[in-house]
Amino acid sequence: MLQPKFPSTGTTIFTVMSALAQEHAAINLSQGFPDFPIDPKLGALVAEAINQGYNQYAPMTGLPALRQVLAAKIARFQQVTVDPDTEITITPGATYAIYTAFCTLLQPGDEVIVPEPAYDSYIPNIISSGGVPVPVSLDPADFSIDWDKIAAAITPRTKAIIVNNPHNPSGSTLQEQDLLQLQELAVQHNLYVIADEVYEHLVYDGAQHLSVLRYPELRARSFVTYSFGKALHSTGWKIGYMVAPPELSQAFRQMHQYLAFSVNTPMQQAIAGYLQDFDQLQATASFLQKKRDYFLQEMAQTRFTWLQPAQGSYFQVMDYSALSDLPDKEFAIWLTREHGVATIPLSSFCSQPVNSRRVRFCFAKQEATLEAAVARLKQV
Repeated sequence: MLQPKFPSTGTTIFTVMSALAQEHAAINLSQGFPDFPIDPKLGALVAEAINQGYNQYAPMTGLPALRQVLAAKIARFQQVTVDPDTEITITPGATYAIYTAFCTLLQPGDEVIVPEPAYDSYIPNIISSGGVPVPVSLDPADFSIDWDKIAAAITPRTKAIIVNNPHNPSGSTLQEQDLLQLQELAVQHNLYVIADEVYEHLVYDGAQHLSVLRYPELRARSFVTYSFGKALHSTGWKIGYMVAPPELSQAFRQMHQYLAFSVNTPMQQAIAGYLQDFDQLQATASFLQKKRDYFLQEMAQTRFTWLQPAQGSYFQVMDYSALSDLPDKEFAIWLTREHGVATIPLSSFCSQPVNSRRVRFCFAKQEATLEAAVARLKQV
């Protein structure tokens, strides 16, 4: 009989809650996908690429035109020079890129520090690569990283740490002092860093995204992952990219060539054309901040509360302690069935038991969707 690699893992909570939402005709604020269309200009560029014949295998590393525009984008937003030929690899989504980075990096028994709550693919990725996840809890007050706890979790077997900035599910962001402390620990203990920066263009309130690429000693030991799905509101395309120094990129590509090898060609060509205008990316943050602010304004009329507005990402964590004593997963299921709004329980992002009265809402939706959801939540 086949022995599953993840005997404690069933269907992901995202699939469960989306199916439950469909079953009960609930408004789905659980999964992180927009319900509004992509920019028509981007759609037109896809059609143009198909009609121009961009329908066969792309190079294993990605279309040169796309890698070149990405290098220019990184220079513009992070003031860092990246070689498009040796340091950028196009991938079928960011989750794939993270998995491939772990496969590239880990040997059996290697430990990886995972600040939690954490995106749910990290720990299965580590385990499937023979590694050992070492969860370290974030501060529940503001989801900040306690670097003393991180330092205490490092052992001679620690190979890497994964960081997510902006953070899913909490919407928190790393500050300058966080990245300097990460750099200090990585250098001191010779650690690799996997940086999940898929929400890089979704940072709010005038703040600037600080990439690990800005810090030379971090960059030299980091795999940095990005996603077009978040920045271009096209999560179904599943296209992302990995930035790493030449030696790490070469190792990553050796693995990548035997997994996906090639990524959707017409979409790559369309994105390369669309990104000629970086102002469209800058508009993404203000566009989604308005949705965050509208959602919080409306939610103020309910009995849900929140610690702080999301600093980045698609998501807002809400506390329901004033409404129920149910554990968060039970509450999320009850809320979907009885009040027709689907969310994600915060405990789903933790590998260890956690006493949570918090759920995650996705606000990357049309105002009409958010308004209809809040109308139902007012009745809770």
